[in-house]
Amino acid sequence: MSTTIEEQIKDIEEEISRTKYNKATQQHIGRLKAKMARLRDEMEKRRSSGGPGKGYGVRKSGNATVALVGFPSVGKSTLLNQLTDANSDVRAYHFTTLDVIPGIMEYDDAKIQILDLPGLVAGASRGKGKGKEVLSVVRSADLILLIVDMFETHVEVLVRELEDSGLRLNQRPPDVVIERKERGGVTIRSTVELSRIDEETARTMVSEYGYVNADVVIREDINEDQLIDVLTGNRIYVDAILIVNKVDLAKDGKVRSVLDSLREWDPLPVSAEKGENLDALRDEIFKHLDLIRVYMKPQGQEADLEEPLIVRRDSTIGEVCDQIHRGFRLNFRYARVWGASSKFPGQTVGLNHRVKESDIISIIIRRNGV
Repeated sequence: MSTTIEEQIKDIEEEISRTKYNKATQQHIGRLKAKMARLRDEMEKRRSSGGPGKGYGVRKSGNATVALVGFPSVGKSTLLNQLTDANSDVRAYHFTTLDVIPGIMEYDDAKIQILDLPGLVAGASRGKGKGKEVLSVVRSADLILLIVDMFETHVEVLVRELEDSGLRLNQRPPDVVIERKERGGVTIRSTVELSRIDEETARTMVSEYGYVNADVVIREDINEDQLIDVLTGNRIYVDAILIVNKVDLAKDGKVRSVLDSLREWDPLPVSAEKGENLDALRDEIFKHLDLIRVYMKPQGQEADLEEPLIVRRDSTIGEVCDQIHRGFRLNFRYARVWGASSKFPGQTVGLNHRVKESDIISIIIRRNGV
């Protein structure tokens, strides 16, 4: 009797849980993890091919987007109202927010969109409590604010749901390159000493995932799960800040105890209701988004030094064009740059040139086909 993909995945999960991890079983467990990742990808593709599901339509606005993620009733709506121009319902019972409420926080020339989302619950990544719809919005955010309160600090539940949906918090993509080739099987080459995975296990996993012929270069000391992330190719790497809300409702000793238990996250204590420590939160949001200012100089005119254009650090000239107007990239001829990113004042650059803080930029576009 044939089994469903869900049943195959469950069988693999049970086999992994029964198998003691050691050097002798590493390759076997790696193969199982790769097979399970491949099956999950196949299952998601089948689900998505059934047509678009009902989700939340959120129009991006401002210079960056921040998602408020937490359990129901931890104070997300109150925090949104304190930080932005939004007016989100803050009645004190579970699941008050049944839609996505956007607001704009203005800070140091930047306009930052903050999204109040319905509360996550255990099982959200599998669709419980509109979890898939909520997580699809989170995946498009530039920064995540994880919010817990003094009396419900199970941040590991939130992190597990986010990770199960393909998000990786405060991490960077593993430095691994996989290139398909015509023949020769799967070859593994590492430029560093590998202590958490050996080359034979890596080869087994790459082959199990479906690569017949490929060159794999591993440039950092990764483990099996990081290799799975590279193989799937659909992980989202995003910064996250942990906020502990409602500190005004607890005694100092309790606050210190909770913060100490979460110290690996370097949590920020706040009271959204009382407005306590919100300036520090605004600073942290701006710092994590890594925004910079550049100044535009219309051709033949002086630079506008009064109203900067806010962009992400290491943005290209092409991305600057996109932020101004889509037609700028389509009709782009060249740009001239003055400032830290230029080799000399007024350097002529192309779309791939990366700008730096306080650059002055003049973009020259084609007009009437010229």
